[in-house]
Amino acid sequence: MVREGSSIDKALAVLEAIAEHHRVTDIAAATGVSKSTVHRILQSLVEWGFARPDGHGGYEPGPRILTLAGRVMNRFDPARQASGALNALHERIGYTTHFAIRSGDEAVYVDKLEGRRPYQMPSRVGMSLRLHCTAIGKAVLAQLGADEVRAICARTGMPAATAKTLATPEALLADLELVRSRGYSVDDEENLPGILCVGAPVFDHTGQVLGGISISALAMDASMGDVERFAPEVVSAAREVSTALGAPASPASPASPASPAFNG
Repeated sequence: MVREGSSIDKALAVLEAIAEHHRVTDIAAATGVSKSTVHRILQSLVEWGFARPDGHGGYEPGPRILTLAGRVMNRFDPARQASGALNALHERIGYTTHFAIRSGDEAVYVDKLEGRRPYQMPSRVGMSLRLHCTAIGKAVLAQLGADEVRAICARTGMPAATAKTLATPEALLADLELVRSRGYSVDDEENLPGILCVGAPVFDHTGQVLGGISISALAMDASMGDVERFAPEVVSAAREVSTALGAPASPASPASPASPAFNG
């Protein structure tokens, strides 16, 4: 619903509503704007190319929306959009914080904030990471269906980076069920000996998993339990990042029965 008397709010509400509603009556009900006003706004949106008649007495988004969206997305920098939530998480926790985006069968670090510790992590922006044995990777895989996870594992193999790496699809899929049920993933020295991580998924504007964020510490500095107790904050930060990237309130569910961790 929009504020009474705000013509700009009414126009924006109608513009947003035509993504889901087509008839004037439905748009009016969804926005709380009178049908006469909705009709008048729609005529202006049609003239500007932001709406068009659907041929059945209703309206649908117009081509200018796609043109504008394309221009915006060309300038859209996920790392910049995520920086506020990442910095806040880093400030609260003090461990090394990462943001990585899925790129095919791997993920790539796009941001890193070094922890306030007397050591540095070997990761760097631009470095790729495996999906099957990293916290961010498993946060991503948990949002995919089992068949897609198996296909990725078949293409990449499941090299045992350490003695703790989950090296079979069955073991990985069982772990991903835990990730979905609790909302976060862990890397208990599965990718590099002595490094512990907790991660959570990040979703894009389409509701699909984009990547994830994580916090990392050395095992000599903290136990897995020490790091894992910050999991709720990692999940919360991932939700903030997802919101900053335009994720809908209910991102697309994976093909498996479980639901993703992000709920708006």
